[in-house]
Amino acid sequence: MTSAAPPPLALIAELTYRCPLHCVYCSNPVEMGPRAGELSTENWSRVFREAAEAGVLQADFTGGEPLARTDLLDLVRAARGAGLYVNLITSGLPLEEARLDELIQAGVDHIQLSFQGAQEESANEISGAKSHAHKLLVLDWLKTRRVALTLNFVIHRRNIDQIEQMLALAESSSAGRIEFANVQYYSWAFANRENLLPTREQLDRSIEFLKRAEERLRGKINVEFVVPDYYAKYPKACMGGWGRKMLLVTPNGDALPCHAAQIIPGLHFDNVKDRGLREIWETSEAFRKFRGEEWMPEPCKSCDRRERDFGGCRCQAFLVTGDAAATDPVCFLAPERSKVDAIISAVNRPSAESFVNIKPDWIYRSNPA
Repeated sequence: MTSAAPPPLALIAELTYRCPLHCVYCSNPVEMGPRAGELSTENWSRVFREAAEAGVLQADFTGGEPLARTDLLDLVRAARGAGLYVNLITSGLPLEEARLDELIQAGVDHIQLSFQGAQEESANEISGAKSHAHKLLVLDWLKTRRVALTLNFVIHRRNIDQIEQMLALAESSSAGRIEFANVQYYSWAFANRENLLPTREQLDRSIEFLKRAEERLRGKINVEFVVPDYYAKYPKACMGGWGRKMLLVTPNGDALPCHAAQIIPGLHFDNVKDRGLREIWETSEAFRKFRGEEWMPEPCKSCDRRERDFGGCRCQAFLVTGDAAATDPVCFLAPERSKVDAIISAVNRPSAESFVNIKPDWIYRSNPA
């Protein structure tokens, strides 16, 4: 019998898939639903109330770009009215200074501002839009606003050597937290993986630099660094474990255990327009599928880490092995770890380094119809 679910802690609210950026590593689905199917203001407001009643403490407003919602102020007020801590995850486009003040006044508690690098030309290349200069303007506005700020730098082979410049940019800002998050390979990132995965030498240099930065800035700025899964010895507890801590609601109302869950064949995802959020969390087929330990194969089932990593990422297992129930192949004990080793070997072959400065044929993220 599947384990009972603890109350969810966070709701990831994908308000829309619309976005002015076309990032080559976007976590949105490669095939997106039409914008006409987005949840209404009223539906989202009900979801926030139900989330709070189910035990959720925080709502992460994301997308796409949540600023594309013309009713964003109303959604912020609804989430705060339900008693949720509101975290706005944004590219900063399109944002005007007056609207920033309105959002903070409406109840935004925290802003997570994303950057594609520290250099304008390469950042714009990755985002597929002229975005970097405006991000710097938003960063300057935030220096005089009373709102918590995290800067998120998405790291990959094409910008990992800019980490020192990224850190300098962050230190000159009002950010209390800096996240250097290596790309994880799902959705659009999976499609561009051969041009994004860093070499081991690049990764080792960046880790050493950030360890020194973390020590230097301790007590002033929280520095976090997320390595690519493929280079790890053990898998991560994806989303804190399948259906254990977080739930995600897509723009059309489907409730998912994680961003990429819809790639797994055979799963049915309930919609918040048809069922209550607590009921979905506790009883839906998709959330129960990989919750607990009963589904685990060996070596996961007898591993003493199974309550720490919960078997790793189901979407990654499916993308690399074709089987969502397989041991996450990044684990060094996984029967199919050799597939990850082959990917890493290809990236680290002597000829691969020479391609770092050659612009690849990117597959850019599209927008919904």
